[in-house]
Amino acid sequence: MLGHIYPHKVTGVEFFAEYLGFLAKTATVVVAIVVVLLTLAVLRSKGRQSGGQLQVSKLNEFFKQLQERVEHAVLDKDQLKAASKAAAKAAKAQKKSGVVKPKVYVLDFAGDIKASAADSLRHEITALLSTATPADEVVLRLESGGGMVHSYGLASSQLARIRQAGIPLTVCIDKVAASGGYMMACIGQKIISAPFAILGSIGVVAQLPNVHRLLKKHDIDYEVLTAGEYKRTLTVFGENTDKGREKFQDDLETTHELFKSFVGQYRPQLDMQEIATGEVWLGIAALEKKLVDELKTSDEYLAERAKHAELFHLHYAQKKSLPERVGLAGSLALDRLLLNWLSRLQQARFW
Repeated sequence: MLGHIYPHKVTGVEFFAEYLGFLAKTATVVVAIVVVLLTLAVLRSKGRQSGGQLQVSKLNEFFKQLQERVEHAVLDKDQLKAASKAAAKAAKAQKKSGVVKPKVYVLDFAGDIKASAADSLRHEITALLSTATPADEVVLRLESGGGMVHSYGLASSQLARIRQAGIPLTVCIDKVAASGGYMMACIGQKIISAPFAILGSIGVVAQLPNVHRLLKKHDIDYEVLTAGEYKRTLTVFGENTDKGREKFQDDLETTHELFKSFVGQYRPQLDMQEIATGEVWLGIAALEKKLVDELKTSDEYLAERAKHAELFHLHYAQKKSLPERVGLAGSLALDRLLLNWLSRLQQARFW
C-alpha cells in the first residue's frame, strides 16, 4: 500500500542558504567575465603606442551663448531685434576694418603632488607654439598646492618655453598656487589672483617617520649598506645620525636657495628676504607683497578678453586602456570618499 507523499516544506534557513549559494555563483560568473574582458583588453593594448588627442574649442562661442540665453530671458522682442542688429553691425564693421583679432590660448593645470598634468601640458604648449605669435597670448588657469621638486621643475620648464618664444603668458589663480604651484605661476609676465586664493609657500619641506626604536625594542635588526658616504642620509628603519641629519638639512637649504633664485629670476620686484619664509598669503595680501599683479577671477579676465580677442581652449586628452580606466575610476571613487570625510572633519573643526 502506497503511503501519502507530502511536499517538502522549505524552512527560512534553507531558503537563505540557497539564496547565498545563488549569489555566490552569480558573483563568480561576473568576476570571470570581467577577468576575461580585462585580459583581452591587455592583450589588445600590447604593442600599441600610448598617445592622445588634442582637443580645441573656441571659448567665444561659449560666452556668446551665455549672453544670448540671458538676452532671450530678459529682453522683449523689440529689444532682442535691436540687440541682434547691433551685434551684426559690429561684426560687419570688424570684418570691414581688416583688423585681425589676437588669439588667446587657454590652458588648464590642476596639479597633484607629482605634477601629473605636465604630461598633457607639454603637448599643449608644443601645439600652440607652432602657431602662436608675440601678438597673441597664453592664459594658464593654475591650481596647485605644490609637490615634488623635480616634477614641478619640469612643469615650470614647459611654461618657460612660452616666455622664451616671446609670447605673453598670463597666469590666473582662483584657488591656490603654493610652493611648486607658485614656482610655475611666477613665470607669467602677469599673475592674476582671486582675492582669497592662497599663494606663496616659497620653501622646502621633507618629513619621514623613523621606527628604529620600535624595532630595537622588539629585537629586530635592520641594516643599511651603502657605497658612498651620503648615499643614504636619513632612513625610516635604520638609526639616523646627527651627521646624516646635517647633510639632509644642507640638501634642503640648497634646494631652497635654488627655489628662491628661480622665483627671483622671473619676479625681481619681490623682497625675497620677506616672502621666502615658507608662509602663504591670501590674494589681497599677496598683491601688497607683489606676489601677484592684479585681483580678478579667471572668469572675469577671460570674459573681458573675449570682447577683443579669439579665445581657444586647448586640452590634450591622454588615451587610456581599459585596465587604466577601470583603475582610474576606482582611484577617483576612493579620492572622493576620502575628500568628503576630510571635508566633514575640517568643517566640524572649523565650526
